[in-house]
Amino acid sequence: MIKTFKYFNNHRNLYCALGLTLVFILYISLVLVPLSGCFRLDIGSNSLGLSIYNIEIVQEFFHARDQAQLLCYSQFLQLWDIIFAVVSTVMNGSWIIYLFKNKRLLLLAPTVLGMIADWSENFVELLMLETYLNSGAISETLVSLGSGLNLFKLIMIGLTYLIILTGIILILKAFITKPKKY
Repeated sequence: MIKTFKYFNNHRNLYCALGLTLVFILYISLVLVPLSGCFRLDIGSNSLGLSIYNIEIVQEFFHARDQAQLLCYSQFLQLWDIIFAVVSTVMNGSWIIYLFKNKRLLLLAPTVLGMIADWSENFVELLMLETYLNSGAISETLVSLGSGLNLFKLIMIGLTYLIILTGIILILKAFITKPKKY
């Protein structure tokens, strides 16, 4: 029993990262995808947050949807996408903590900054949507701000995955070069 406890204690960060990855996958499968169905279209973009956009792309995105779909998109941005950012940040952070053995906590910064940028971009998208629903117009300033936040978020996500990949490479290198016991 003590041996099992010590083994678990030595690997708890790994189990935490694996568990959070399972939560992430389940959240996408059981919550995010089904709840985004109310504004999803068969053709065209189904989210502004997945690419850099300009005024034409935003107008096309909003024009392609009816009022109910836009309201659903608004609710999605206000709750479910916020939770997604938290879940993905915690999952990625747990992998960084595991891979770098709690020694390089500053490496969590891109993950947290990406989450904050995602939340900020959602807020700007909600402002664009509100303006569009009230007047039919979209502020080019808001579009530029939202697109800039989105670019920053994508850079932080890329940096997060680069950090995780580096951690995996370092662990594999240490495993491969570890002297064999005979």
